[in-house]
Amino acid sequence: MNVTRSELREEVRLLAQEAFDRNLISGYGDGQDSNEFQIVFQGKPRHLSLERARSFLVKLIVGIEKK
Repeated sequence: MNVTRSELREEVRLLAQEAFDRNLISGYGDGQDSNEFQIVFQGKPRHLSLERARSFLVKLIVGIEKK
């Protein structure tokens, strides 16, 4: 399945909103670069590629669901 950059960005945004609503992250938003996303985790902003941001958020959410 080939995912476009805009579809990936939207997926990351939805995952970030879910993580934010669960109080797993304290903030999120677009990065300086169009291929980047910012996630505030444990009080520190992290600038990640869209792929890494997606992976990070999925692991964070799934990890909480397994507990």
